[in-house]
Amino acid sequence: MSSSAFPRPIATTRSATGISTGKLAVWWLIASEIVIFGGVLGSYIMHRIGHPEWASQAEHTNTWLGAFNTIVLLSSSLSAVLAHNAAEMKDGKKAAKFLWFTILGAATFLVVKSFEWTHEINAGLTITSHTFWSFYYTAAGIHGLHVLVGGIIMAVIAVDAAKGKDLQRVEAVGLYWHFVDIVWIFLFPLLYISK
Repeated sequence: MSSSAFPRPIATTRSATGISTGKLAVWWLIASEIVIFGGVLGSYIMHRIGHPEWASQAEHTNTWLGAFNTIVLLSSSLSAVLAHNAAEMKDGKKAAKFLWFTILGAATFLVVKSFEWTHEINAGLTITSHTFWSFYYTAAGIHGLHVLVGGIIMAVIAVDAAKGKDLQRVEAVGLYWHFVDIVWIFLFPLLYISK
């Protein structure tokens, strides 16, 4: 049977808000993620203000690797925008290509982060060694998990986009990816620069 014999569920094709249900779902997801990251970062900032001695612990973070990862994520955000532009032009193959570049950025970020964490843990800077490191590993770990999940979702969407299927999902995953990048823009100065 042809795929037209099985129409899409109405929930994926209509919206009372004028925004597609997929995009609306991503915005709801982002709103809930803001609550999670806002809580973690708000707690960190309040503790950091009350404990200026944490600066001696923050000195052990590798600012250069953090800066490199910032460039990687910002570059991957550019390729996500280019993927969205290609999807808008109904060029699924080009959209998929740019999504794979974004996935490469996600993978690079995670490899650098694993190298960084291996070095820190081997130096005795573990999640239990100081409260600063508890916040550092929690905040960066939650963010890293979002990078991993975003990369996996993008891979699924890239495979479909290359076939010209569901190109509207390219924009939705791009919104998620920009949120992940914005979170890192807050994490980088808080964990790496303010020493």
